[in-house]
Amino acid sequence: MGRKLLLDKAHIEGIRYYDTYRSNGGYTAAEKALKTLGPDGVLDEVKKSGLRGRGGAGFPTGMKWSFIAKPEGVPRYLVCNADESEPGTFKDRYLMEHIPHLLIEGLLISSFALGANSCYIYIRGEYAWIPEILEQAIAEAKNKGWLGKNILGTGYDLEIYVQRGAGAYICGEETALIESLEGKRGNPRIKPPFPAVKGLWQCPTVVNNVETLAAVVPIINIGGDEYIKFGTGKSTGTKLISACGNINKPGVYEIEMNISVEEFIFSDEYCGGIKNNKRLKACIPGGSSVPVLPANLLLKTAKGETRMMTYESLADGGFATGSMLGSGGFIVMDEDQCIVRNTLTFARFYHHESCGQCSPCREGTGWMKKVLHNIEYGKGKMSDIDLLWDIQRKIEGNTICPLGDAAAWPVAAAIRHFRDEFEWHVLNPDESQKRNYGIAHYADPIPVPAGA
Repeated sequence: MGRKLLLDKAHIEGIRYYDTYRSNGGYTAAEKALKTLGPDGVLDEVKKSGLRGRGGAGFPTGMKWSFIAKPEGVPRYLVCNADESEPGTFKDRYLMEHIPHLLIEGLLISSFALGANSCYIYIRGEYAWIPEILEQAIAEAKNKGWLGKNILGTGYDLEIYVQRGAGAYICGEETALIESLEGKRGNPRIKPPFPAVKGLWQCPTVVNNVETLAAVVPIINIGGDEYIKFGTGKSTGTKLISACGNINKPGVYEIEMNISVEEFIFSDEYCGGIKNNKRLKACIPGGSSVPVLPANLLLKTAKGETRMMTYESLADGGFATGSMLGSGGFIVMDEDQCIVRNTLTFARFYHHESCGQCSPCREGTGWMKKVLHNIEYGKGKMSDIDLLWDIQRKIEGNTICPLGDAAAWPVAAAIRHFRDEFEWHVLNPDESQKRNYGIAHYADPIPVPAGA
């Protein structure tokens, strides 16, 4: 049984409320941070822990915090990115819904370390019921002296505000989120300047994901040196995984990042295997924007090594034979799934969510959607496959924000690993409307050259 740091008390009845959370060790980390460690001590522990951003990019959190500018007389801000709109990802929702005080405590500690006196939770518009849960937790914490003026008599002040988004995927990008917070249209900004220098209202700002900020609590409780004993290598601590698709036990799982992908999918402790005893065809391990992997590259790397649930192992081989852990949106596909249809679904989503600021993304996402639609519905040509490859290549790396990359990578990976399925759709337009291509070679082991 894997050890847990974030969901270890999630089963306790009433943990959503202050009294139960406090009686089960809540706010002890905040007390330690404010009364014993001080801002520099908190930063040191977060750096020692090796905590990486849990929102997708995996950037070291302590390093990101250390970049914040500290000009005299200028306020600093912490913004919690709760705009969880990456398809396949729902672990932040679980945290906010069931253990809101864990996030509030993480925000208090993090704001203290950054010297921020105002903190904003920017929450996805579709999570309509969760702001009330957060507001109640904030009111409870304030009533008990954990927020407001002169917290614990230390002279530190903090207010936390909840801001609802309007359902735009692009506002998950930190600069678009900041624009939206300021009351403007959520268009990403050109960087530099980075938010750490000029962010919210042109003041130094740090934007972190919900899970990242919640993880600060156990780090302060047990210490950075103890935290790195969870996980392995540069993938320290635990990670929340949103598992969905054709599995027996979908849900949110907290894993130590030292288990294999095979164990995560097939063990009873986690996903419980493929539903209806079907065969595994493919998986998107980190949310819809990361490359899809066929079964033979998912369970083993191209070198024949066991693929692990870590940032490094899932990225092994680059995009040629690997993927990314990303936000942990783990989407499993069985032998009956159609890769072309799934890729079209993602392309339609990214076209709809593009802010339209950059021509390659604005025009390219729509073009990819139309070409994929033709292939899926029996109107495609063989040249369309190369056309798709060319379009995604011209989008990737040519936009202000990563939405262009997020739209291009799924298409590139689908063609790279499942080209024969695209060709079958083109060559068998009538049959492709009646049945799916199936599993073909995707579960066959990859031959490993001797001495590799």
